[in-house]
Amino acid sequence: MDGLFGKPIVTQEAMRARIRELGRQITADYAQKDLIMIGILKGAYVFYADLARAIGLPLKVDFLVVSSYAGKARSSGKIRVLTELTEDIAGRDVLLVEDIVDSGCTVQHLRKALGARKPKSIKVCALLNKPGRRQVEVTVDYVGFNIPNKFLVGYGLDYRQNYRNLPYLAVLDKVDEEGEPV
Repeated sequence: MDGLFGKPIVTQEAMRARIRELGRQITADYAQKDLIMIGILKGAYVFYADLARAIGLPLKVDFLVVSSYAGKARSSGKIRVLTELTEDIAGRDVLLVEDIVDSGCTVQHLRKALGARKPKSIKVCALLNKPGRRQVEVTVDYVGFNIPNKFLVGYGLDYRQNYRNLPYLAVLDKVDEEGEPV
């Protein structure tokens, strides 16, 4: 893949093991509850599918397409929800599934917007948590991996819509002094 990135920072095997652990924890936490998983597309699609299969409960699925990057490597800070939910979440337990939480702005925006629909609860599950980039304080209830402030691709994460299909997570090697991919 063009030699843009180096060795995996998180291997496919490590992700599988951690997702199984998250699935067991979520299964226990949501036993006897009306769970609906809302995946944030496009980045969370691989993680979301693997996580849904790791949860041993009946659940409903839904998705939102959300944009804050507008074709750039860093978030613009302007959150745009491009689609609507197809399921009613009123009175239900919502698990919001993200690929990565860095600035926290998207999670904060979605919690507020979804909260207006009166769910019973809203929790956040993220494959990756990048606390070094937080701009707003948010709670991530289930975390796959805490990662350093590096630009990652693979396993659903992209660089200009490429590399989402890598079966592992890798750091882009070619970045400028601001940490932006070149």
